[in-house]
Amino acid sequence: MPVSNDRITLTGLRVQANHGVFDFERANGQLFVIDVTAWLDLSPAALSDDLANTVHYGELAEEVVAAVANDPVDLIETVAERVAQVVLAHAPVERVEVTVHKPQAPISVEFADVAVTIERSR
Repeated sequence: MPVSNDRITLTGLRVQANHGVFDFERANGQLFVIDVTAWLDLSPAALSDDLANTVHYGELAEEVVAAVANDPVDLIETVAERVAQVVLAHAPVERVEVTVHKPQAPISVEFADVAVTIERSR
């Protein structure tokens, strides 16, 4: 079955969390910004006008934030994988792209952002 071009996008979910390799990152925490794009066929929802035929983006946003906020890990790659699995747990989702931004990363040079992006599918 081909992947649909329809998608739901959540951009800029802001989460305070304690991920990182360094002790001070774990102790103090920092801001993480999450972008999620979920590809799924939206025609059943559009034709029925029924929320049950899509993914509730409000609930999805809460699930993503909870996945990022809990259980600190060293790498934002691990955080991104965790988020991807949360999104793919919704049966209609065929593919997901997750970007985890770490705008306060401990880098010794001036920068605007650090991010990792992964894509996963069924």
